[in-house]
Amino acid sequence: MPNNIHVSAIVSPNAVLGANVEVGPFTVIHDGVKIGDDSVVGSHCELGCPSRLAGSDTLVFGSNTLIRSHSVFYVGSKFGDGLVTGHRVTVREDTVGGEGLQIGTLCDIQGHCEFGEYVKMQSNVFIGKKSKIGDYVWIFPYVVLTNDPHPPSEVLIGCVVEDYAAIATKSVVLPGVRIGKGALVGAMTLVKEDVPQDTICVGVPGSNVGPTDRIRHSVTKEKCYPWRRHFRRGYPNEIVEEWEKEFPS
Repeated sequence: MPNNIHVSAIVSPNAVLGANVEVGPFTVIHDGVKIGDDSVVGSHCELGCPSRLAGSDTLVFGSNTLIRSHSVFYVGSKFGDGLVTGHRVTVREDTVGGEGLQIGTLCDIQGHCEFGEYVKMQSNVFIGKKSKIGDYVWIFPYVVLTNDPHPPSEVLIGCVVEDYAAIATKSVVLPGVRIGKGALVGAMTLVKEDVPQDTICVGVPGSNVGPTDRIRHSVTKEKCYPWRRHFRRGYPNEIVEEWEKEFPS
């Protein structure tokens, strides 16, 4: 199908748009931007915003991308298929995102960050520079990942969040902290030290209160964690099938 570019959009002749791409009103797409097939870019977006900090002059989106209105992406980043954003998202330079990345409304990603596959961020999340996020991670509203141990300084030490971890709302993770695979950070926690795999961290400051498999569902009384025992909505069939083998009913 032909592309649907709104008459008010400004698309550089040096941008590369795949088949069946829709671009909304007043959106600006700069040189070096590549957008995969079957993608939608909403109104008032800016893609490929120049930056002297960027390591390259391209910005690449995979197929089936959905970027909602008033979002800004700087040059130098690359995203896999199925990226979905909320409104008014900002993503700075040299960010790498795997397949199925979800970035909620008003999220701010400060650049030089890495995201694995099917990372899900809800609204108003702040990701500091040099953060590294694994696969299938959940980050809930108003979470902040910091990176400056002695602010303000020139030293930046990013946080690391390993596969399947979940960070609940309004938590703050201090610079250089590693949150282990499958760990759970409770709401409004100040995470000052590494969180071991499959453990619960809660409080101010955060402390380890035991393994995640101690948590039982308030209704079914079944184990809540690992969460992929019972929550599989929005993931590809092949991934769900693997989880079903790992956690049979």
